[in-house]
Amino acid sequence: MFDALAIASAAMFAWAVMLNRFDRPFPDQWEEYFKDSLVVFAVPIAMLTMIFFKLYKPRRDQALVGELGQVFKASFVSVMMIVVALWAVGSSRLNTVGPPEQTYPGWRLATDPLRFQLAIFAATLPVMIGSYRLLLRLVLRSMRKRGWNMRHVAIVGVGRLGQITARTLARNSWTGIRVEYFISHHEQTSRSSCLNLPVAGGVRELESVLENRHVDAIYLAIPSAMSAQLPMILRRLERFAVDVRIVPDVHPRYLPQNMAVSELEGMPILSYRESPMAGIGGVFKRGLDIFGAIVGLVIFSPVMLVIAILVRLSSPGPVFFKQQRVSLGGGTFEIWKFRTMFVMQDDDQGRREGNLSDFWTIRGDPRVTKVGAWLRRMSLDELPQLFNVLIGDMALVGPRPERPELIDQFREDWRGYMLRQQVKAGMTGWAQVNGLRGDTSLRKRLQYDLFYIRNWTIWFDLRILVLTIFRGFIHRNAH
Repeated sequence: MFDALAIASAAMFAWAVMLNRFDRPFPDQWEEYFKDSLVVFAVPIAMLTMIFFKLYKPRRDQALVGELGQVFKASFVSVMMIVVALWAVGSSRLNTVGPPEQTYPGWRLATDPLRFQLAIFAATLPVMIGSYRLLLRLVLRSMRKRGWNMRHVAIVGVGRLGQITARTLARNSWTGIRVEYFISHHEQTSRSSCLNLPVAGGVRELESVLENRHVDAIYLAIPSAMSAQLPMILRRLERFAVDVRIVPDVHPRYLPQNMAVSELEGMPILSYRESPMAGIGGVFKRGLDIFGAIVGLVIFSPVMLVIAILVRLSSPGPVFFKQQRVSLGGGTFEIWKFRTMFVMQDDDQGRREGNLSDFWTIRGDPRVTKVGAWLRRMSLDELPQLFNVLIGDMALVGPRPERPELIDQFREDWRGYMLRQQVKAGMTGWAQVNGLRGDTSLRKRLQYDLFYIRNWTIWFDLRILVLTIFRGFIHRNAH
């Protein structure tokens, strides 16, 4: 109901702005208000799209950021579907264009009323819906602090996992989920309390406990060593009208991306590990990469020309340095950089001997030219990687690419290292904007890379790109 009001308000606002922009009067007939404002298209299409994006699925434990992300996606798709609907019904407004003599960039948007209206609607819709949902969250949070709109749950499992579940729910009181009691994962128990909450009995008394102490949901937090009990407990819970959620006994370090559940002909499939760039998110990221690479090449092309001349004059050898690196899925590609070192005859000696000190430069490395040292301090030697981004070998943002021989060693020595290959290698990354570059802790870099993969959104990429402008070009660890 309120979402429909927010959608209609966005459509009306966009229409009013369009009328003011093009000096058009409001119509006399009230029916025209709904037709010309596109409310008759916007409300049903946007509502159906939001259903598709599961924005009406009650999930108290969903974070606000995740919900707003879905709102933005649904808004974008809704605008596209409205355009398709207008085309399908043969609306004459789609054929309206501005005067042909207008040729400046964006002239169609500025001179076509429908395009202008849709642009304003696309900008307003997520703001209207997001603001309403934010306000709703604040109201619900206030109510839940007063003990209203609560859901009472029980946790099956008194071990480490059960206690983590209880503490997590207690910390996130905004969900309105309150743990009433525990049920031990053992058949019987003499334990009477856990974390100052009562233990109502063991698994053997499951039915009698639930009949006498009603709750809205059950959280199954059973240790993996006793996971064989799970199917039996689920069958016994079918007799009760309660929600059931399972907390897997898996350490967070083994969950680099969000887990998801799908279904194929009734068979549930748990996605344990999946690239966050799959689907529409990957399309947005690739679009950002192409746009950013083109803009970067246009802006930095004069600088790159000057650098190429300086590198050529600094020492004998080619202007560009090319090397095999590893990116998405463990595939290799040829990375481009401006050459910053003297040409060495024994360039492969370190690789043959497995000497890691030869893989990285150190501060004051004698192999680096004077021009190369300056380029490295300013990170300008990496500008040619914009071509790698443009052709799809790399991304603007992602873990830094490593050599294949180092990958072979790190995959054995560092648990979780290969999870970096779930995404494309990047020119900049979360580790780099936090100062982890050059001769810094590999463990720390891996932690930051995995954090990026686990929490990736297109907005995270934009944040890193902005931080790169201030932190990425010049840093004390760059050498």
